[in-house]
Amino acid sequence: MKSNARIVRHVFVPAFDNKAGAWCTEVCMRLLTNGFNTTLNMGTGLCEKCEELLNYFFALVKRLYNEFELKIKDCVKALSRCCCLRRSSSPQRFPKRRQRNSAYTSLLQHLNTDNQPPLLNQQCLHALKTLAASEDHDLQGAASMYCLHISQHLETLLPVAFLEPYLPLLLSNDLETQRATSLSLVNLLVKNNVSQEQVVEMGLLVPILETLQSGDPTVQCNSCACAAMLASSESNREAIVSADGVIPLLVLAKSYNSRVQQNAVWALLNLTQSEESMRALCQEGAVPFLALLLQSSDSEIQFNSCSALSNIALVQEHHPKMLGIGDQFLLKSLLMLTSSSVQKNSSQAWKCLKILSGNVEVQKHLLELGVVTSLRALLSSFALPVTEPAITLLSELTTHPPNNENLVDDGLLEVIGHLLVSHGSSSIVIRHSAAVVTNLCTTRHGVQGLMESECLTGLLRVLVSSVATQEDLACVTLCLHHLTSREVLQSRLATKMNPDHVLRLVTLSGEMENQELSYYSASIVSKLQLNGDIVDLLRPHYPAISAYVLAFLKKQEVRFQQLGIVTLCSLKKDGGFVAAAHLEEQLMEVHLQTEQTRTLLQRIQQPPPLSSPESPLPLDRD
Repeated sequence: MKSNARIVRHVFVPAFDNKAGAWCTEVCMRLLTNGFNTTLNMGTGLCEKCEELLNYFFALVKRLYNEFELKIKDCVKALSRCCCLRRSSSPQRFPKRRQRNSAYTSLLQHLNTDNQPPLLNQQCLHALKTLAASEDHDLQGAASMYCLHISQHLETLLPVAFLEPYLPLLLSNDLETQRATSLSLVNLLVKNNVSQEQVVEMGLLVPILETLQSGDPTVQCNSCACAAMLASSESNREAIVSADGVIPLLVLAKSYNSRVQQNAVWALLNLTQSEESMRALCQEGAVPFLALLLQSSDSEIQFNSCSALSNIALVQEHHPKMLGIGDQFLLKSLLMLTSSSVQKNSSQAWKCLKILSGNVEVQKHLLELGVVTSLRALLSSFALPVTEPAITLLSELTTHPPNNENLVDDGLLEVIGHLLVSHGSSSIVIRHSAAVVTNLCTTRHGVQGLMESECLTGLLRVLVSSVATQEDLACVTLCLHHLTSREVLQSRLATKMNPDHVLRLVTLSGEMENQELSYYSASIVSKLQLNGDIVDLLRPHYPAISAYVLAFLKKQEVRFQQLGIVTLCSLKKDGGFVAAAHLEEQLMEVHLQTEQTRTLLQRIQQPPPLSSPESPLPLDRD
C-alpha cells in the first residue's frame, strides 16, 4: 500500500497545487484501499462544484481501470491460444504443437539462406502439409512463402506431391497467404515446373476459380493467369466450363484493374480454341463484349479480344451473333483496328475480316465502309506483317466477280504489281497476288490494267526466284497459264521474257513429280508466239522440250497428250526444229489409239440393226 501511495502521489500531486493534489490523492488512495466498488464520500468543506468534479474524477479513474483490466484479460487469452504457451490437459497434443513449431522453424531457416536451392525431400513436404493444414495464419503464411521460394528457384520438375499443400493455402482466409500461393502457382506454370493436367488432377482448379471472386486485385490477377494457362489444354477447357468458370472470367474481363483485365481476356482467348467452351462463351454473351474490347486503350487486350473473335468467326454458326451487333459495329471496329500502329493488332484485325468475308453480305458491307482505301494504303506500305493478311482479304474479295470491276477501277492491279516486285519472297504474297491477278483480269478493263502495271514483271521475277517453293511456282504458272490464253497478253509476255525465264519454264515442264506445275509450265511454252526473239530463246532447249513432249505423249491422261501435240505443232512452225524418230513413232501410236477410240465411238453411235421376234440377237464373242 505504501508503494501504491508513492505512485499516486508521484502522478497526481505535481499536476495540481498542494490542496488539489491532496484531494485527488485521497480519492485514488480510497479506490486502492477499499476497491473500485466503493462509493465516494469526501465529507464537508467542499463547494458544490469541487464535489462534482471529484465525483467525475472518481468515475473516470474507475472506468479507465475497468478498461485496462479487460485489455489485460484479452491479451492473456490471446497468449493462451499460442501453441507454445497454451496449456492443455491432454499431453498428447504437445507433440503436434512442437511438430508445427519445428516445421515453422526449419522452413524459416531455409528461407533465410537464399543461395541454397529449395528443399524437396519428404521432411520438407511433411512440414509444408503440417503448416498448410494449420488454422494459424502465421503458420500458413510461412508455408505459402516457402511455396513461393520453391517456384522462384526451382529449375526442375516439381514432384506432384508438393501440390497437395496448395489446396488449403488457396482456400485460406488470410489474404497474404492467398497472394503468395497464387503467385507461386503462376511461376510454376510459366516455367513448366508442373504440367497443367497435374494441377487439375490434384483438385486445384476449383479453388483457383473460387479465388477469381476474391476482392483483392492481386489474387484475381494471379488466378486469371492460372486459368488462362490451364485453358490452353482442351481437356482443361472442358473442366473450366463444367466448373462454371466462364462467368467469373467474363466479369473480371470488365475489371478496372488493367492487369486483371488482361489476364481475364487472355483466358477467354484460350477458351475460344475448342468448340464446346466457345459455345459456352457465346451463350453467356461474350461476342458483344469482345467486340467492345476492340476499342480498349490497352493494345494487349485489343489483340487478345480480336484473336478470340477470329477463332469464333471460324465457326459459321456464330456469324449471326457476330454480325447482328447493331449498325455493323463489329466490322467498323475491326476496320478501325486495321489502322493501329501496333502491327500485330492490325494484322489480326485483317485476319478476322478475311474469315468473315467468306460471307458475300459481309463483302458488300466492307466495300460500303471503304475497305478498299485501307487495303490500298496498307499494301502500298510494304510492311510485311500487315501486308500478308491484307492481300489475303483482297484475294477473298476477288472471288466474288461483281466486286472485281470496282477493284480494277480503284487501281489494285498497280498496287499488286509493286507488291510482287517488292515482296516476291513471301509465299503468302505470291500465292494470293497471283490469285488476285487471275481474277481481276477476267473483267472488262482488267487486261488493260494488267498491261499498265508491273504484275507480269513481278510474276516473272518470282518464276526465277531461288526462294520460291513448288507451291509458289504452281500458283504463278497457273496465273500465267490463264493470262496467256489471251493473244494480247501472249505478245506482252514474250517481250518481257529473257533466257532465264525460258530455261526455268522448260526445266519445270520436265519435272514430272509435280504434274500440275509441269502441265502449266509446258502450257505457257506452247503458247509463246514464235517470233524472232522467242525462237532464239527456245532453240537451245529443243532437245529438252522434245523429251518432256515424249513423256506427255506416253501418259494416259488426254490433257497431257493434247498439250504435247499442241507443243509439236507450235515448234514445227520453226524450220529449224526437227522431231526425233522416237518422237514421231510415239506420235503415230497416239494417232492409232485415237483412231481406235474414234471407231469405237462410231459403233456406239450407230443405231442397232432391226431383228425379228423369233430370232434373238447373236452374241458378240470377240
